Amino acid sequence: MTEISVGFLGAGDVADLHADAIMSCPGARLHGVWNRTPGRGQRKAEQYDCRWYETAEELVQDPTLDAVFVLTNLETHREYAELAMQNGKHVLVEKPAGCNLEEIASMREVAKQHKVQCVPVHNYIYEPSIERTRDLLERQKLGKLVSVHVLYNIHHPESVAARYPGVIRQIMTHHAYILLYLAGAPKTVAAMKATVNDGSVEHENLAVATLQMQNGAIAHLHASFAADDHSGDPWTCLIKVIGTDGATRFSYRDWVENKRAHVHSHTYSAYPFSIERTVHHFLTKCVRNGQPPLSSMQDAYDAQRIIEGCEASIAEQRIIQL
Repeated sequence: MTEISVGFLGAGDVADLHADAIMSCPGARLHGVWNRTPGRGQRKAEQYDCRWYETAEELVQDPTLDAVFVLTNLETHREYAELAMQNGKHVLVEKPAGCNLEEIASMREVAKQHKVQCVPVHNYIYEPSIERTRDLLERQKLGKLVSVHVLYNIHHPESVAARYPGVIRQIMTHHAYILLYLAGAPKTVAAMKATVNDGSVEHENLAVATLQMQNGAIAHLHASFAADDHSGDPWTCLIKVIGTDGATRFSYRDWVENKRAHVHSHTYSAYPFSIERTVHHFLTKCVRNGQPPLSSMQDAYDAQRIIEGCEASIAEQRIIQL
């Protein structure tokens, strides 16, 4: 079995999870890292015991690499993903895949032109519980869909939240692709946002959206950096689907380690596990065997439509047709 060689563009906190996932993937290895801050890139290369590249161009032009993970800030995803694909590399790009519909459509087309795969990190749907929920829905074991609830309440210090574009893009993108994977495209969306802090965070740290599905079912999406939920049966990260003949639930709180993880009060084991499963699927099934991902760039495009619909609803204070 030929070893799959991977390079990282970007070496922030999420790179550690991707590196761990590659190390646990048979027949794959992390070959090298580039980061826009050279010192950080060199330190990460030492940590991962791999090569450090001085430029992004040097990394993507390395003929020994099979795949590139784009782990940079959102505003540069398109630039680096397309650079890698133009050099014949398969790409795994962190979410959100792009800043707007045009960027995502461009990345999708470049992948087709160069006959490589470009896969968004839609990691939640690689969680076995979510795959099982979809299977139950497709086999009509839950009856007619009534409602979908995706809830997220994990406090982020304001110094950390200030680095992100706001919970609509940072967190609700997850909610959008989960909804698409489980229930298909919605018809309409109405959304609200707020900022609950001391004023040092520019973007919203609390947002909700209500969507109507094609069959009339209702979806509720909620994302918050403002506070933890430590009450009984907490809504830390909860995905619930209710049908006329049954219901399912997935919760971060079913797997908790009593130690801090970067900014979180606890380590919620489900998240790194889902990253691991995403990386394994991408490398072993997409790169090695040419199979499709569970969630494609078309899904990333459709998720972005939902996100932009939320933003339009907030700006115009009305229900948006999707």
